[in-house]
Amino acid sequence: MVRRAVAAFNARDLEGYLACCTEDVDLHTPMEAVAGTYDGRAGIQRYLTDIEDAGPDFHIDLRDLEAIGDAQVLTFVQVSSTGRASGIPIATEATTVYDLIDGKISRVRVFLDRHEALKAVGLEE
Repeated sequence: MVRRAVAAFNARDLEGYLACCTEDVDLHTPMEAVAGTYDGRAGIQRYLTDIEDAGPDFHIDLRDLEAIGDAQVLTFVQVSSTGRASGIPIATEATTVYDLIDGKISRVRVFLDRHEALKAVGLEE
C-alpha cells in the first residue's frame, strides 16, 4: 500500500493516492516549503498543490521500507526537487512513518531526523 501511495504521489495522482488512505488521513511534514499538517482529502489535495507550487519536479525515491508490526510502515527516502522561485536543486533524506488502519494509510509523519522517526515507532529511546 505504501509503495502504491508513493508512486501515486510522484505521479501527482490524487485519486490514486487517496485510494491508499482512510478518508480522514492526515499528513505531517516539516519540509520548509510545505511544513504543517494536511487533513483529509482537501488537505492532501492542498499538499499536492503546495508541492507543485514550491517545486514542480518534487520526487520521492523510496530507498528502503520496513513494516513495524501490522499497523506501521517506516520508509527511508531521498527527496529531490528544484525550487520554483530559486531554481536551486534540493536533495535531502527523510524518514517517513505511515500509520495504517485496516491496511490503509491513516497518518503520514515525515521526519528529517532519522532518530526521531525511530523513536516515534518505538525502535529507539
